[in-house]
Amino acid sequence: MTTRDWIGKWAAYTGQKIAVKEFETGRTLTYRELNTLGNHVAQTFVDKGLVKGDTVAILSESCLEYYVLFAAAQKTGVVLVPMNYRLSAREIDYLLADCEPKIVIAQTQYQPLLEACGHYQDVPHKIVMEDFAQDTYSRRESVYAFPVNQTIADDDAIFILYTSGTTGFPKGALYTHGMLFWNSVNTHLRLDITSDDVSIVCTPPFHTGGWNIIPTPFFHHGASFTVMKKFDAESVVRLLQSERVTMFMAVPTMIQMMKEAPSFHNADLSSVRYFIIGGEPLPLPVIEEWQKRGIPIRQGFGMTEVGPSVTSLHQDDSARKIGSIGTLNFYLEARIVDDNGNDVPDGQEGEFILRGEVVTPGYRNNPKATADTIKDGWFYTGDIVRKDSEGFFYVMDRKKNMYISGGENVYPAEVEKFIGTHEDVQEVAIIGVPDEKWGEVGKAFIALKPASNLRAEDFISYCTGNLAKYKIPKYVEFLPELPKSDTGKIDRKRLKMA
Repeated sequence: MTTRDWIGKWAAYTGQKIAVKEFETGRTLTYRELNTLGNHVAQTFVDKGLVKGDTVAILSESCLEYYVLFAAAQKTGVVLVPMNYRLSAREIDYLLADCEPKIVIAQTQYQPLLEACGHYQDVPHKIVMEDFAQDTYSRRESVYAFPVNQTIADDDAIFILYTSGTTGFPKGALYTHGMLFWNSVNTHLRLDITSDDVSIVCTPPFHTGGWNIIPTPFFHHGASFTVMKKFDAESVVRLLQSERVTMFMAVPTMIQMMKEAPSFHNADLSSVRYFIIGGEPLPLPVIEEWQKRGIPIRQGFGMTEVGPSVTSLHQDDSARKIGSIGTLNFYLEARIVDDNGNDVPDGQEGEFILRGEVVTPGYRNNPKATADTIKDGWFYTGDIVRKDSEGFFYVMDRKKNMYISGGENVYPAEVEKFIGTHEDVQEVAIIGVPDEKWGEVGKAFIALKPASNLRAEDFISYCTGNLAKYKIPKYVEFLPELPKSDTGKIDRKRLKMA
């Protein structure tokens, strides 16, 4: 056992304590059982010839086995690649080519997606998640020992987390063991996590938020949580009461839906210390409504490549500093700079750049993106922020042209690149527009080639099956040509006013 083997440590300290529950099945794993299964899977990796740095891709909804794989990764140095099951086969094939997994573990329902991927045929070991789960869970009462890898270093990866690409291709952010530790420390210091805390996790496992806001800091501190395969507002409200949850992480869309759940007004939520909200600021009326139910709101800012816990807004400041992402977390440095890299005074806008132990070393197989983003040790976020005189940060503009739909980051360049492959498209631009349910959805502006008579539904059909559903524009508007700036670039500001 090493200090990186968090599950092994808690198995020795409080082995009978429940580490994680699965909402849909009622299955549970204590810390001792989770450690036992982590040892078993770690040995399986070794038996299949995997060594530190080899990748294991997973295409599955959240389940107990994800955390068994995490335990095995901490023990072996194998790298986990949670893949987005909402993607199309074309998109998944790109990820497989990039991460080159030695093992792919996938639920049966996603097998057709994989079979349509040419690079899936090159994977040495293919495992069906349902078979893996049945075999693994049945061994939880057994005893397995495993000699934990003593050579794992801080800069060795434990995850590759793919983010949508601003240039049309996903980028695999390397998430290291060092980042894992320091993010847990930062999260604990700002959120006061203890071994007595209880939570619910319903954020998808292919998001850093699905791992590194609640699960991994909770494992580090010996706390407990219930995992759900997908978010359901009524079920979450009921679980907050029945499990005596102390903190819960959500995005604004989820909070809005929970407020409308039938049990919202009558549920006993007295155990909840606060909600953690990320993605975008909550309107003050929503904050006030939850506060009337006795639940303070903690908002913050995070990103896959840094932390993700970057800033936090204490619940006592949620109304006074409405719209703020809070102050910087403990072990991080931040600057706000102009286009020449010079620091700007408080109150002025500039690019948010970050430095610390929670910053990614870079992107897999993408030295250019790494060099463009990390300069002299500083991570350039691309987000425009300002800081007030009390040290509170405010996001003034999102990273480049990104918009957030139902908690999912959507980069228009990726969608534009695909739509641009249609033979009738002259040019295309996509912006995010407000949507009552999802916060924002995509609107595509398309200029067609001469003599084309395609309709909006033709482009929706063209995207279907080739892009994840949340990336497909909800609206399409045709223009003779797209507006341009003086430099010849598409003028997105004019499109937003259209």
